[in-house]
Amino acid sequence: MVELSGNAQPRFSAVKDAFAKSFEAGEELGARFTLVEAGEVVLDLWGGDADRKRTRPFDERTLTTVFSTTKAIASLMIARLVDQGRLDYAQTVASVWPEFGQAGKEAVTVEQVISHQAGLSGFPDPMEPVEWFDWDRICAKLAAMAPLWPVGTASGYHPITVGYILGEIFRRVDGRSMGRALREDIAEPFGLDLWIGLPGTEHGRVAELQRPSALPDFGEINAATRAAFLTPWSAAAGKSQAEWRSMEIPSTNGHATAEGLARLMGALANNGWLDGEQILSPAMIAEASRERIQGQDLVLPFVMSWGAGFMRNQFNFPWGPGAQSFGHSGWGGSAAFADPERRLGGAYVMNKQGTALMGDARPKRLIELAYAAL
Repeated sequence: MVELSGNAQPRFSAVKDAFAKSFEAGEELGARFTLVEAGEVVLDLWGGDADRKRTRPFDERTLTTVFSTTKAIASLMIARLVDQGRLDYAQTVASVWPEFGQAGKEAVTVEQVISHQAGLSGFPDPMEPVEWFDWDRICAKLAAMAPLWPVGTASGYHPITVGYILGEIFRRVDGRSMGRALREDIAEPFGLDLWIGLPGTEHGRVAELQRPSALPDFGEINAATRAAFLTPWSAAAGKSQAEWRSMEIPSTNGHATAEGLARLMGALANNGWLDGEQILSPAMIAEASRERIQGQDLVLPFVMSWGAGFMRNQFNFPWGPGAQSFGHSGWGGSAAFADPERRLGGAYVMNKQGTALMGDARPKRLIELAYAAL
C-alpha cells in the first residue's frame, strides 16, 4: 500500500483514491498531481519512489524531467516578450535572427515556428547526436536548413528543434538565455521549482526514470516524422546525463515539480495573476492560446489544434472537458494545463514513463475526476 503525502480538499476524495489505486496497480513508481483553482492550491498529492531500487522516496522536493511539457513554459516566456511589445508573433524570425532567412525561410514568422508550421521538425541528413550539445552549431544548421514541407500548409510537431529556434529568438530579443530569464523573472521571485538548464547543485533531487518497454505509436511514418523522432541522431547523445540536464533546451529538458507547473498554469487560468502580481495580461493569454492551425499533424498521429506553442484541448481532450483549456504534454506522461473558464490549472509528473504521445491515461483519469468534483 502506497501512502500518499500532501493534501486535498475533501471534495477531491475520489481523485485521491484513484491516485492511490494507480500505485497499487503498478502503474506508478513515483508521481505527483497538483491543482490550482483561482490562484489557490486545492490539491497537491505525491507518493512512491524517486528511484528504481526504491531507496529514495518521491517527496515534495523531487524534481522530474518533464520533456515536452517544457514547451508550455517556453510558450509563456515568448508570450511575455510579445506582451511587453518587444516581439510580435507576426514578425519574421529573420527580423531578429537574420541568418535564419536562408533556404526559402525569409518570410517564416514567429507564429509559424511556435505553432510547428515551419517545416523544421528534425534533421533529415546524418549528424552526430553529440552535436545537440552545441547550441550555436544547431542554430546554424536550422538557419541553413530548407523546410521539409511548404511552410504554413500544415503543422508538423517539432519535438526538439523548436526549442532551439524559440530559445535563439528569445536570446536575440532579450539578451539572456530563456532558462536564465525564467529563473530570474519567474521561478526565483515566485518560488516556482521550474528549471530549463538544471544547475549541478540540484541534480540530486531529480527522480530516476523508468523507461517504457516499447516505442510510442507514431502512426504512418513519413519524412517529417522520421526526422523528428526516428533517426539515430534525432535526440542528444554522447555526453553524460549530468551534461544533458545542465543544457538549456527549452523544448525538452525542463525539470520541475507538479506544484511549480500547476502554479504557473494556474496563473494563466487566472487572468495572469500569480501571488498578487500579473505575469501576463488577460488579452495576451487569449492571444497566445487562440488557434493558429488545426488538422492532421504531419508528425504526430493526431488531429491537432495549435495555439502559439500551446496544445489546445480540442479533438483528443487530454485535459478534461474544458473547451478553452490549453497546455502541453511530455514524453512518458507528464502534463500541464490551464482552463481559463474554470480558473483551474493543473500538472502531473511521474518517473515511470508510459508510451502515450498525448493524453496518458493516468493524468487523464485524475483530471476527469477532479472536474467531476468541481
